[in-house]
Amino acid sequence: MAARGALLAAGAAALAAVAAVFLLPDPASRLPWPPRGRFADMILANATIYTADPARPFAAAMAVRAGRVLRVGTYDSLKEFKGRHTYELNLSGNVVLPGFIDSHVHLIDGGLQLARVPLRGVRSKDEFISRVQGAVRDKHPGGWVRGGGWNNDFWGGEFPTAAWLDDISPDNPVWLSRMDGHMGLANSLAMKIAGIDKNTNDPVGGTIVRTTEREPTGLLVDAAMKLVFDVVREDSVNERREALLRASRHALMRGVTTVVDVGSYFPGTSEEQTWQDFSDVYEWAHSMGKMMIRVCLFFPMPTWPRVSDLIHERGRSLSGWIHLGGVKAFLDGSLGSSSAWFYEVSSLEYDLSTYQTC
Repeated sequence: MAARGALLAAGAAALAAVAAVFLLPDPASRLPWPPRGRFADMILANATIYTADPARPFAAAMAVRAGRVLRVGTYDSLKEFKGRHTYELNLSGNVVLPGFIDSHVHLIDGGLQLARVPLRGVRSKDEFISRVQGAVRDKHPGGWVRGGGWNNDFWGGEFPTAAWLDDISPDNPVWLSRMDGHMGLANSLAMKIAGIDKNTNDPVGGTIVRTTEREPTGLLVDAAMKLVFDVVREDSVNERREALLRASRHALMRGVTTVVDVGSYFPGTSEEQTWQDFSDVYEWAHSMGKMMIRVCLFFPMPTWPRVSDLIHERGRSLSGWIHLGGVKAFLDGSLGSSSAWFYEVSSLEYDLSTYQTC
């Protein structure tokens, strides 16, 4: 464990150094200061505003113009910003907080998952099966049932297997990703479509979890997930665009106004998907005025030269909404999926600690 910790610390430090190069503030903000015009677009009044300033932690009113906070203070102190067209919102004492920043999301894939079988928070095998069964009922025979977010630690640690799914999904292939993105569960039909059987070799950087008789259990780890990704229907550009909007609304409803999106680069996936999302989804949303939250984008490490070229060509801040952050790489698997890299055999249910990914 100590050796693994040292290795991870060294790897994290290296990646942090790379990220720091990209995360330096853009010297030229796209939002002018002071904002043009004399009056505020909006005044929040009769509020409890948390300022994060120890000298004055709370205020009662705030004036905003062109996306910038003009002043926070008493209502009387803002009267000079009130014009004929200023919108005034009486919050009746409700609390206003600075927007939250989530430092690690997969925004588009998260939006896709919001429209699939929701397994996050499931606490038992019966609940797991029941949720999948409900989704199968809504599908035509042959249609893929997809979902994710499950965490076996919530029901005692036992990993699910294809046997949990086969009786309820004989005519539908099923693929359910674990919450960490390093493992997924396929039913027997999905494995058949993907050509996975006892004679299928483990791919480099991945594992097909098997019984003692070498029969696949349905669990695929890291690069082995590509066997299913290669046969499942790809999401269309329109579906991924709607996923961005869905996830953005989900974030805003919870007070999250900025995210660091590390993209669609998971073990077993293509490096190109994150780039396609940048051009087909993010730039589309920006050009159509549909961006709702600010995003800091990270790209796959192997595409570093393209990221560098893009930054030199367009700068780090493409607008007030989209910032180019850095690159992402995998050092190994994950503890939750039993695929983390150990020098000694772990005590986890499956010993998959036999490889590193970079």
